[in-house]
Amino acid sequence: MSISRIETIFADSIAVKQKTFESIAQQISLAGNLMVQSLLNEGKIMACGNGGSAADSQHFTSELINRFEAERPALPAIALTTDSSAITSIANDYQYDEIFSRQIHALGREPDILLAISTSGQSNSIVQAIEAAHEREMSVIALTGKDGGQVARHLSDNDIELRVPAMQTARIQEAHITIIHALCDLIDHQLFGA
Repeated sequence: MSISRIETIFADSIAVKQKTFESIAQQISLAGNLMVQSLLNEGKIMACGNGGSAADSQHFTSELINRFEAERPALPAIALTTDSSAITSIANDYQYDEIFSRQIHALGREPDILLAISTSGQSNSIVQAIEAAHEREMSVIALTGKDGGQVARHLSDNDIELRVPAMQTARIQEAHITIIHALCDLIDHQLFGA
């Protein structure tokens, strides 16, 4: 019984990743190019998300700051999910929805990029982060799922949405991490070669 459940999980994950590749491979390439241009113009990449998406944002920035699969110089990236004093003071003194937007107002500038991650697309803190990024003239790359939610509706023509065509949170998160690794690979290969 448990083996058949595990087989179903793996099969569903593979199917979602294949469908994601077929539907947004071109957008992933464009997002990688946008990140490369930001880094070449002395910008940085700021990332945020809640829960599992917070972990994904930290995973992405650690791959840039440290290394992905090859030795190379450190690249500028900030996970807005890691400063517990800033996050808790903002949540306490203002409201939770502002935990990322206030950091973006303080640290963000053109040509920085915001990587905003929300599996449902309904997170108010992510929507406010996108609005703050636009106010700071930053481009946004949004990783979403389901129907894109409020996040998709707050994106501008200069932004890129990478929407996983799935409804189940776990399958969306699994595809998000594959997209993150694809972005890391694109950045490394375009900036430093094979």
